[in-house]
Amino acid sequence: MLKIAYDPIYIHPLPSGHRFPMLKYELIPAQLLHEGLIGEDSLFSPGELSEEIILWTHDAAYWQQLRGLKLPLQEQRRIGFPLSARLIEREKRIAQGTLEGCRFAVDYGVAFNVAGGTHHAGTNWGEGFCILNDQSIAANYLLNNKLASSILIIDLDVHQGNGTAQIFENKSSVFTFSMHGANNFPFRKEKSDYDVPLPDGTGDEEYLYLLKTILPHLIEVQKPDFIFYLSGVDILASDNLGKMALSKTACKQRDQFVFEQCIANKIPVQVSMGGGYSPDIKDIVEAHCNTYRVANELYF
Repeated sequence: MLKIAYDPIYIHPLPSGHRFPMLKYELIPAQLLHEGLIGEDSLFSPGELSEEIILWTHDAAYWQQLRGLKLPLQEQRRIGFPLSARLIEREKRIAQGTLEGCRFAVDYGVAFNVAGGTHHAGTNWGEGFCILNDQSIAANYLLNNKLASSILIIDLDVHQGNGTAQIFENKSSVFTFSMHGANNFPFRKEKSDYDVPLPDGTGDEEYLYLLKTILPHLIEVQKPDFIFYLSGVDILASDNLGKMALSKTACKQRDQFVFEQCIANKIPVQVSMGGGYSPDIKDIVEAHCNTYRVANELYF
């Protein structure tokens, strides 16, 4: 069955008019339940993320500032969320959800986190609505516990996974692959192991051609035994921040191709949802739900 990390703490209160679509974290599982695609037993509430595991990825001084709510105001602005104890607990739960999802991915082939994809958080910084880097934390957990020896991170959010790239810049056991808008946030890019910077207005045909050309080769060469997939839907033409021109159909085909490659190569995959900023929340939820629908069809 589909196993999906979710907890009500994911839906965090924000100031009126805030541009982050927090409501999607409530609507995605509700829609999947409404359709009958999943049952309540598909959803699991993450446990506690230990400080030891956080410090395998993030700098101790940065974590202490977060934990003590003493992050400088300038750094808080860079993140984009008002700092609070509840917010830090939320970020820990999300990262733990991704970590626990790895175990379900091994059992079922695939597992999801309704949130996550916090790829802008680096070793000692947060930005762009990202505080703790969930997939990096989970990747280091797998490596340190000898549950994986070669990991591929497929980041198809429209924004470069700069934090993930920085965290693993000197770790050969993790290969970072990012397809993203060349002229989009973050404006200071890090160097992934394989970056594909896309021009504004990139459409369905070009995007899918590049993905279908590059990804099979990366899997063949890197031979990962675990994959993390960041399936942002901010590549949609409707997205306020994406600058791309992809249709929902192409976004769904993207997900299908990634999953097909994982299945063909018998590699478990953990999926975090990443960004989506279309003005109509229905477009965001529909595109995200398509990722679950495709996985359910292919795996179950």
